[in-house]
Formats: sequence, structure tokens, C-alpha cells
Amino acid sequence: FWIKKKSFIFFFLPLSESYFGDKSSCVENTSTLHLTSSSVRGLNSACVGKTPRSSSRSVCRSHTPLMGYSVTSSSAVSTHTAASVIVAVVEGRGLARGEVGMASIDLKNPEVILSQFSDNTTYAKVITKLKILTPLEIIMSNTACDAGNTSKLFSLITEHFKNVTFTTVQRKYFNETKGLEYVEQLCASEFSTVFMEVQSKYYCLAAAAALLKYVEFIQNSVYAPKSLKVRFQGSEKTAMIDSSSAQNLELVINNRDSRNGHTLFGVLNYTKTPGGSRRLRSNILEPLVDAETINTRLDCVQELLQDEELFFGLQAVISKFLDTEQLLSVLVQIPKQDTVKTAESKITNLIYLKHTLELVEPLKAVLRSCTTPLLKAYYSSLEDTRFGIILEKITTVINDDTRYTKGCLSMRTQKCYAVKPNINEFLDIARRTYTEIVDDIAGMITQLAEKYNLPMKTSFSSARGFFIQMNIDCSTLPNGQLPSEFTKITKIKNTYSFTSADLIKMNERCQESLREIYHMTYLIVCKLLNEIYEHIHCLYKLSDIVSMLDMLLSFAHACTLSDYVRPEFTDTLAIKQGWHPILEKIAVEKPVPNNTYLTEGNNFVIITGPNMSGKSTYLKQIALCQIMAQIGSYVPAEYCSFRIAEQIFTRIGMDDDIETNASTFMKEMKEVTYIIQNANDKSLIIIDELGRGTSTEEGIGICYAACEYLLNLKAFTLFATHFLELCHIDALYPNVENYHFEVQHLRSSAGNKEKIAYTYTLSKGYTEEKNYGLKAAEVSSLPSSIIVDAKEITNHIAKQILHRQKSTPEMMRQRAVYHLAMRLVQTARNSQLDPDSLRMYLKGLKKKYEASCPAPGQSGEQQ
Repeated sequence: FWIKKKSFIFFFLPLSESYFGDKSSCVENTSTLHLTSSSVRGLNSACVGKTPRSSSRSVCRSHTPLMGYSVTSSSAVSTHTAASVIVAVVEGRGLARGEVGMASIDLKNPEVILSQFSDNTTYAKVITKLKILTPLEIIMSNTACDAGNTSKLFSLITEHFKNVTFTTVQRKYFNETKGLEYVEQLCASEFSTVFMEVQSKYYCLAAAAALLKYVEFIQNSVYAPKSLKVRFQGSEKTAMIDSSSAQNLELVINNRDSRNGHTLFGVLNYTKTPGGSRRLRSNILEPLVDAETINTRLDCVQELLQDEELFFGLQAVISKFLDTEQLLSVLVQIPKQDTVKTAESKITNLIYLKHTLELVEPLKAVLRSCTTPLLKAYYSSLEDTRFGIILEKITTVINDDTRYTKGCLSMRTQKCYAVKPNINEFLDIARRTYTEIVDDIAGMITQLAEKYNLPMKTSFSSARGFFIQMNIDCSTLPNGQLPSEFTKITKIKNTYSFTSADLIKMNERCQESLREIYHMTYLIVCKLLNEIYEHIHCLYKLSDIVSMLDMLLSFAHACTLSDYVRPEFTDTLAIKQGWHPILEKIAVEKPVPNNTYLTEGNNFVIITGPNMSGKSTYLKQIALCQIMAQIGSYVPAEYCSFRIAEQIFTRIGMDDDIETNASTFMKEMKEVTYIIQNANDKSLIIIDELGRGTSTEEGIGICYAACEYLLNLKAFTLFATHFLELCHIDALYPNVENYHFEVQHLRSSAGNKEKIAYTYTLSKGYTEEKNYGLKAAEVSSLPSSIIVDAKEITNHIAKQILHRQKSTPEMMRQRAVYHLAMRLVQTARNSQLDPDSLRMYLKGLKKKYEASCPAPGQSGEQQ
């Protein structure tokens, strides 16, 4: 595999074993590169090209080959593990510019995801997909970053992903023909239908070719034929949440402290496995848009909540699973070199495989009596005979009592004695030798303890091997020191750790014996893996089942800790007494619940109220509830109904937005431009405090124009503002509703000062708190004469604006007709009322219509 950079040609040769040991980068490991030129100035790494924007620093990262990975325990699930995804991106040229192909693979999961889509000039879809993947490294064509001719896509990606490694390879390696060959060669038979989906998707195939060639190089291994899960991921199957909205809503990262778990992911994450945690994260960032699939998940959550025995039984089994995806990733790779580390890794992972397969029957037993379609389907999938075939073949070679254990010494013992006796005579001899050495070490330490009359005990760590440890007060030691024959002494409080020259030699003998054992065991394991390899693809199915069940259990667990309800899916967004799920976890008292109601006929809501009255929290709450519903979770409310949102956009005002400066204003404009360019009738749009980065006149103008544009869509829009002039837009557009957050005015006991008490309660109509600035001025030390003048001027301007915005009787009548028509359409679509109830409801609509229409000759002001 070689890459041409300008006039230099770099050849990639197999990596030396030292590369696996010290994890040094490709740049540092110069023995792996051969150059055709004897003098190279400003050398870009052969494996990683620097971006033009950052030519002063190397962006090459060290790569940990997958053979060195070990599968993590289910008890050690973190919110998000280190990045391990590599992505290749390529864009069409000429008339095809804007057509983007992507291919990605997680080094811990043997799944290749292909995507191809048309994007606009902002490349919003590309940036959003990359943010979701959180890549370790991004591969692009060298033609995308040619000096003086850098593509816009390359510039945008490097701007958004400044801490990610960028690799450039020759354009010819983005070869769609080679990519299709890779798919045919490597895709497991269970997923072969992907071939029909991608055979005409030239750009994602081109990206796949470059990606897989590069990954084979850095891993120093090749993927076995028919071993990978390959799938095409169309953007139409999930809702799009741009990276700015994900940040605003704190979906997976807390804005104040990235280590803080106060996020939507933190609220819902009660997963027990790494796979379940990863699935939850990806679902939150890409919610489903198919109501049937969502309801299938909700049925499962409902059954888990109703059947306590099922919930606890399933949770007990799932918590024992390791990282099945990572296990698969290791098993399907064929190393180019056999080293001690590769041998030990294969033995370890065969033990993990045995452990995993032994959990299939307990999992089946728990699912046997389930009634929901998805859980029954999972039970049927687990009846696959291949699970039993693989386990039977393993148990013919591996001891029945060999299992995954915690602790490095325990696991070393399991690996040493994994293979049954009498299969390899030399292996049996090597293991007896190892046992004798370990016994000799224990005996030697016992003799030393007796010799010096000290409470010594044998300890072990993977870094030091066997060493001596003891708990003793230093004052009881002769001269406060250990005998001179002991070396490498460390002391933590009253615990001493040390070794001796003889013990070091014994450790070396022990390691030599281990290498022999691992080598012979590895040969047996490789032969066993070759026999079971044709059946191993059933593990893809198992991995999917375990991660999904883990996530559904997590949803059910979250419900048991709070009063969530099952959402419904209609053409209406209706939330009765809903509250903010993250705030509930932080606050001492339960947040004040509020109602939300949007329909096709009332799809634009303007929200007003003073600072700190609850506007931003309420807006975020609605978006979070929408996302929870679309991933199959229950929702924090007494009742809720949602219309499926294909995109969720948020523009949330931050504290620094109050400052009037050019950078803040430009940020606002970019966010609103993005929303306007990408929104459609199925979007949920949330905009908070637009226009506060400029003058009042300009701010009102921009808000008014943006509202009028969005009012032409059928998107559900919630628009919070301090510009009360905007509230009168409802006179022109009958689909606009005004709401406000109530506050109470309390006077002090002295009666000379007034303070505002926030109720955090949403009410219909716009706020009467019209002059927040004046109220703030009143409690300040400004002279009273200035405050009086300010009030008079404000009232004069307000009267002029109100006069221009009066509603005429005809406008009010049209508004009443519009609302009546939309209610009738909604009733026809969704009503499940019996005839008598329906008749009463229609009579009520008629009365409401008549009350809303002004009487002849009555002005809008009188109304």
C-alpha cells in the first residue's frame, strides 16, 4: 500500500513487533517507511498528511492495533469510551460536486457503514454524521487539499474537527470498482443484500476502498473473507439533529463540564454493557422516524415494566455479557505476524467467546414466556443452532471450568490451563514446569518471611509479575529499613512492595515458560477457530440482540425512577404537564410541569416572559421529550402525543448572547440560516432569543422576517423572544399562538421595594411584563426623574406601535374560520369519540367559533 505525495513515493512495509509494544506512531517508527528521495524537507507522514491549516504541527496519532485490544468487562461501562472510528470521505467533482460518499469502521466493532447523499453548500449532513461518529481519524483524497486549491468540504471538516487526525491518500485509491470487490469479498452472507443497495453508489464504494486498504495497513492484519457486517445507512431512516442542536440540548455532553453526567444520555443510561451504551448514544443523536418501529420498542418497555420477574431476570443475564462487538472484531481478523501478544489475545478472546456462548441458554430461558413481537423474535433468533455447534466444538478442546474472571493473575491462570490435558503432550509438560516455578516462588517468599520474621505475602501485577508485599509499621523494622537484599521498594502508608534478585530471575523463568504455553495453546486455538469460523457470524445477531435488550432495559429502569408515560404518535404535539428530564435529576424539587399543544392549524408558538422566567428550559424540555419519544423511551409527562420530527433544530440563547457584539450576531445569523436552508414541513424548530446581538430595530426586523419565512412551512415552531412587537404577528397569521411565563410582583414589608417571584408557569397570551429594563432601573440607584421620563417615552412609542397593529373585524373573523376549519380536519382524522360525544364536541366548537367572531359593527379594539 503506497501513497504519493507531490514528488515523493512512500512504500508501506509490514510493521515490526516493536510497533505493537510501544504503540509508537508511524512518523516515529521510521524503519517502516522507505522513501524514493534521499532528501525530504517538511516531511508529511506517509500515513497521515498534515492539513494546510496546521502545517506547523504533526497531526499523526498513534494507533493501537486491534490485536492488542482486550474485551472490557460489562461492569466497566463508561459514558463514552475513547474514539476508535476511522472514516473515509470523498466528494464528487464537476457536476457531481455536493454528492458525498462516506465509509466508516469502528476498530472495536467489525461493521462497515456506507453512506451516500447529496448535501448543500454548508455540508450540514456531512458535519452532523461525523459529529455522531466522533472519529479517531478522517481519510480524504489528496486532491481535496492541494495547495491553493483546497476544497470547501475539506476546509469545513478541518475547521469542525481540529483535534482529529487527518490522512490524505491518492485519489486513485478511492476506487469504486475496488470498493465493490471489497464488499463482495468481506461482507458476511447474512448481510449480502447490501450489495444490491450499494452497487450503483459509486462514492460510498470509493470511500470503502480507501478505508479498508488503510485499516488493513494500520492494523497489520487483514479481515477474513465473508467476516464483516456491511450496511448502507440512508439518512431518511433517522431524524437529523445538527451538532449545534445536540450541544444546545446537552444530549451526550454537558456544556459546563464534559465529565458531568447531567445530559439526556446520563438520564437514560442504565445500560450494563458497552454495546448497550453505544447503541443508546447513537439513538439519542439519530432518533427513529418510523412510528411502527418506535411502537415496537415501546411495547417491549411496557412489558418489562409490567413483568417484574422478566425485568430483573433479563437484567441479571445481560449484565454478564462482555463487549460482544469488540470480541467479534478481534475474532474476524487474521494477523500478518504471530507474536506473543497476538497469541495471548486470541486465547483470551476464545475464553470470552466461550463465556458469551454459555449465556445464550440463560438468555433464552428468560425470554421464553415474552409476549411482545420484538422479544419473541429475539427468542426465535437465539434458537439458531450455530450457537450450540460453536460451543460444542469449543468444549471438545477447552476445559469446561475455563471462564472469564476478573484479576490479571486469575485470568493468566485461565489462559494457561484453557486447553484440556492430553491434547498436546509438550503443552502439558510446559504447564507442569510453569506450576513448579509458581510454587517455587511462593515457597521462596515463605522462606524469606521466616528468615526475617516479617509478614510477607506473594502478590502479582501484570506490570511487575510476582513481587513481595507486606503491611507493617516502619518503626518495627531494624533501623527502619528493609534488609539489603530487597530492591525496587515502594511504600504507600504502611504497605511495602518490593522484590529481590532471585525473585526477578524466577519471574523471567516464569515468563519464558508462559511464552511456550501461549505459543502451543495458540496453535491449538487457531485450529479450533478455523473449525468454528463458518458458524461464527451468528454472533452478529447475538451482539445486536444484547445491545438492544440492554438499551430497552435502561429505558424501563429510567421509568421506575420517575413518573414517565408512554408516548403516542399522531399529527399533534400535545404534552400534558411535561417537565425537563435533566433538570429533574439536578433539582432538589421536581420541576414545575407545563402543557404544550401544537397542531397543523396552530403550528407556530411565540413565548414571552422576563429573563429567568423559564423560557429556555421549557424550549429544551420540548425537544428532549420529542427525542425521548422517537428513540422508544417513555417521556416525563402525564400524557403526551407527538408528530414524528424528521429534523430537530434549536437555536438557544446563551448568557453571552446578551452582549451586543459582531461575533455573537454572526453566530446567530449562521444558525438561523442553517435552519432556514434545511427545515421542512416535518421539522421541529426551536428558536430562543434571536436578534439580541444587534440593535432593537434590526433585531425586531430580523425576527419578523424569519418568522414570516417559517410560517410558510408546516413545521412545528416555538419562538421565544423579548421583542413584544413580534406577538402582534398573530393578527396576520391565524396559525400563530401567543404564550407567556407568569410572574408575581411582591412588595417588601416596608412597602417601598418590589421584587419579582417566578412561577415558571406557562399561560396563554403574551406577557404583561412589558418593560423589564424599567423595572430593573426602578430598584437601582438611578434618579427618579430619569425613570419617569423613560416610562413616558416608552408608553408613547408603545401606543404608536399598537395603533398600527390593530386587528380588524374581518381579520378576526378569518382567524376564527381558520381555527374552526383546522379543528374539524383534526377531528375527522383522529377522533375516536362515540356519536353522542362527537355531537357535544362539535356543538362546543360552534359556540367557540361564534364567540370568536366580532359582532357586526364591532371594532377589533372593542373585541
